[in-house]
Amino acid sequence: MTTLLTLDDCRRRDAADPLRPLRDLFQLPEGVVYLDGNSLGALPKATPDRVAQVVRAEWGTELIRAWNTAGWADAPRRIGDRIARLVGAGPGELVATDSTSVNLYKVLSAALAIAAEDAPGRRTIVSERSNFPTDLYIAESLARERGGTLRLVDAADLPAAVGADTAVLLLTHVHYRTGAMHDMAAVTAAAHAAGARVVWDLAHSAGAVPVDLHAANADFAIGCGYKFLNGGPGAPAFVWVHPRHVDRFRQPLSGWWGHAQPFAFVPGYQPAAGIGRYLCGTQPQIALAALEAGLDVFAAAEPLGGMAALRAKSLALTDLFIALVDARCDGHPLGLATPRDPARRGSQVSLTWHGDAPEAAHAIVQALIDRGVIGDYRAGDGSAEPHILRFGFTPLYTGFEDVWQAVEQLRDVLATGAWRDARFHRQAAVT
Repeated sequence: MTTLLTLDDCRRRDAADPLRPLRDLFQLPEGVVYLDGNSLGALPKATPDRVAQVVRAEWGTELIRAWNTAGWADAPRRIGDRIARLVGAGPGELVATDSTSVNLYKVLSAALAIAAEDAPGRRTIVSERSNFPTDLYIAESLARERGGTLRLVDAADLPAAVGADTAVLLLTHVHYRTGAMHDMAAVTAAAHAAGARVVWDLAHSAGAVPVDLHAANADFAIGCGYKFLNGGPGAPAFVWVHPRHVDRFRQPLSGWWGHAQPFAFVPGYQPAAGIGRYLCGTQPQIALAALEAGLDVFAAAEPLGGMAALRAKSLALTDLFIALVDARCDGHPLGLATPRDPARRGSQVSLTWHGDAPEAAHAIVQALIDRGVIGDYRAGDGSAEPHILRFGFTPLYTGFEDVWQAVEQLRDVLATGAWRDARFHRQAAVT
């Protein structure tokens, strides 16, 4: 149970926080409380110089030689090994490449092919009804292409919904709307017992919560580079395949960079051994450099306790936010979508809106942004899937005073009805 703090208490907690120096590694606008790192991470101060080095010194001076002299050719594996340490994968098992959606297509194709080989009658993909849409779109496309079925179920029905016809269970480890976190090891074990493979989307997990893919005996995982890993907008994603599966299947996007000898320039495709076969085309070196600069911050966190310390602070921040909202926003039609149980919570808190004005949730978030508190909004149908006010807590740079100020502004927006201003009701292309 979190003891409610005063503003001065929050400032004292920040002053005593051993992770506080990490905040100085980021460029954060003055007067802004940034609680949207679960959508786009903040800019590390080292990133502009690192990107400039790639452009001016490596590309500008070395030209094509930089593939060798600057380590461009090794970047997907080198950076992949750094991400691997954050998600419990081994060296040489993970590569940074392509987008989350493209990587999902690769591993879901592989999982379906392995299932078809091991148990030909299994052609169903099972996923959460409210899983992130792109995951469902990719799964729907592959199910249609392979003559199978995509079956969507409620979270409460998992993993029992995995049946004798299930080839693959596709889940996001931390739910993008609610912040609810699956027990990866337990769900994977249950799916395996039912004869299915499991694909995990770590978009809201990597860099935010401790993940151990090997300990969970996972099959496949993909994830995002631009959220908690702070790699910049559209940063390369990553893909991991358990060593027991990695050489069993040629992933369908068999580009030259995944060839066993990419510079042999022969007409026939021969996949590289191991995770290298999950590469496809020429790798985006400028974007990879920005992602690597984001990972440098995690290296700086290692002597301060690493992911365990980040997780402890994340839970302290989210506990405080929930407790302050309970106390200071009481009487307003807010609910909590995120589990109160810390073991079931990612690094975000999602509030639900149950008022008479369904458009208020979006307007409240816009009013907060106008006051320098940046969270985001996810639409619902107002009943089974409520409107969500979503707040991400990145312990690398979020502090306890930030939490206090965010709730104080939320309380005032609700108490004064400031959200009713017409300018906060305009829908933007991206919210």
